[in-house]
Amino acid sequence: MTTILQITDTHIVRDGALVSGRLDTAAALTRLINRIQSIRDQIGTIDAVLISGDLSDDGTAQSYVRFKALLAPLDLPLLVIAGNHDARAPMRAAFADQFTPDGPLDWVTQVGDLWIIGLDTLVEGSGKGTLSAQSLVFLKNALAQAKDEPTLLALHHPPFRSGINFMDDIGLTNRAAFRDVVSDHTGPLRIVCGHIHSMMVSDVGGHIAISAPSPCSTFAYDRRTDAPVGFMTLEDGCLLHTWEGGFQTIRIGPDAGPGPFPF
Repeated sequence: MTTILQITDTHIVRDGALVSGRLDTAAALTRLINRIQSIRDQIGTIDAVLISGDLSDDGTAQSYVRFKALLAPLDLPLLVIAGNHDARAPMRAAFADQFTPDGPLDWVTQVGDLWIIGLDTLVEGSGKGTLSAQSLVFLKNALAQAKDEPTLLALHHPPFRSGINFMDDIGLTNRAAFRDVVSDHTGPLRIVCGHIHSMMVSDVGGHIAISAPSPCSTFAYDRRTDAPVGFMTLEDGCLLHTWEGGFQTIRIGPDAGPGPFPF
């Protein structure tokens, strides 16, 4: 069995700063880490932590140092991918052991029974995401390398429409190209992403794709064309992905609530 904890969209900034003048994202992440630590004996061994983008809100070197310090209590390997709020140069420097010295921040590795692929959708200076031609070739080759072995594929921008229009406006621009690559893959594949601060499940090229919630905020599911643009302050947790002859995904909320009560 292999278990991967997915945390996304932490939006960490320098010490003392608030995101959008309102969110203490470091405090929110600390609450989630404390929650995870409190149930480690319940959920069993975690093999690695996958951070699916927007580690930082401002892309500064200081924010990545702070991010790593906040995750340190987990004492687990970190696998990170870039989101639209990240910046390649300081992110590459902060995680130099994971990335090549230049080019897209794409990677592939093995953790336990799983191949894990991370893709770079960052378009610096834009909220939108795009997979470069180089990244699409990388993806095709990585899937060929994995063959029929179970694979977890991560990218920040969802490869599907969410229905949250202002987020879809800054979504993945070449979803069809991504779908064409993964639709040819016949092995067990689970696609995971972030960006929309909500848990959603979709089908992409015949494979299940799941977006993770954010520990610091969420966006209202509102399909109206005139829906208000902005975030809600709900802290919504993270996801836990387990491979044990098949994929299972559960959400871990920031608060268990009272109980358990007999029934």
